[in-house]
Amino acid sequence: MSHESVFEASVGYFLSPLRPYLQDDTVSEIMVNGHSEVYIERRGRLEKTDARFPSHDALLSAVHNVAQYVGREIDADRPILDARLPDGSRVHVVLPPSARRGIYFTIRKFARDIFGLDDLIRLGSLSPSGKEFLEIAVRLKKNIVVAGGTGTGKTSLLNAVSTAIPEEERIVVIEDSSELRLAQPHTLYLEAQQADAYGRGSVTIRDLFKASLRMRPDRIIVGEVRSGEALDMIQSMLSGHAGSLTTVHATTPRDALTRLETLSLMSEVELPVYVARAQVSSAIHLIVQLARYSEDGSRKVTRITEALGMDAANQYQLRDLFVSHIQGRLPNGRLVADLQPTGERPTFADEVREYGLERFVNASAAVWRE
Repeated sequence: MSHESVFEASVGYFLSPLRPYLQDDTVSEIMVNGHSEVYIERRGRLEKTDARFPSHDALLSAVHNVAQYVGREIDADRPILDARLPDGSRVHVVLPPSARRGIYFTIRKFARDIFGLDDLIRLGSLSPSGKEFLEIAVRLKKNIVVAGGTGTGKTSLLNAVSTAIPEEERIVVIEDSSELRLAQPHTLYLEAQQADAYGRGSVTIRDLFKASLRMRPDRIIVGEVRSGEALDMIQSMLSGHAGSLTTVHATTPRDALTRLETLSLMSEVELPVYVARAQVSSAIHLIVQLARYSEDGSRKVTRITEALGMDAANQYQLRDLFVSHIQGRLPNGRLVADLQPTGERPTFADEVREYGLERFVNASAAVWRE
């Protein structure tokens, strides 16, 4: 019996109260608020369940088992854990007293199938013209940021956009806790590591990013930028590593650029604000904005926006290339949105012809033409 299968069996045992929801493909998230309260998210909506752990200690044992699987520790000195289950699902844990109602244990489930852009069209999250535009932008090696609030599906969209990367490229994926699963065969996955009880063995996203630059990548994908690694990513984009993809927490395209600017200032490098802003405005080409609609729980691309540098007042200039409009509802209550071109032409439109990509233009022809 392999090491992996042993842990899979043990984790499955300790998480047995959650097994029905771990096996239910309609459930996307499981939220344990103390040992006696479990919520799930199904199709974008929260539901309270009857599931519960026998005791606080039973839930704590499950937490320690997951931590052991990923080689990390969680205790009173380190009460927060980011980890994953054997199937790749993301786990986040907070222990008391920081968690006032008991142990908070959240599972973001791992999609077994690789999520593609066609799936987003089927779910009504993206239009055919928007899909084709993103595919061409990826082939043109544009630096793309997927922005959205918590639970909007940023990681899923990032994974879907990555399917447009040509198979012959060498891709390095950097994450705090591994979630992405790319279809391309030449993909290397790097995962950050927490320090042990003596402060040893820490490997940060910044460390991994610097290491990735020496691995001859054609593309670098950062699951999410949260801190000073934003500066390393921005500077690598400017120094020849084009075609990078990442996600950031932001509710508008402008906020996404401001967030990257702020994170860049959190690095160890002393950087004037205007320099950080200038670098962000030069490095990022497109922002894909996501939103989650509370009316039906659906997640949709609301905008695809081009960053145009800075104006005379040193403010970000942006141009919406696609905007989504709600058209109505289906009989089942689901919102219908239509993501369509605004009529604006991207500044890099001529590159389609320069790089011989006209054969890929069909549904998005209105975006590229003069």
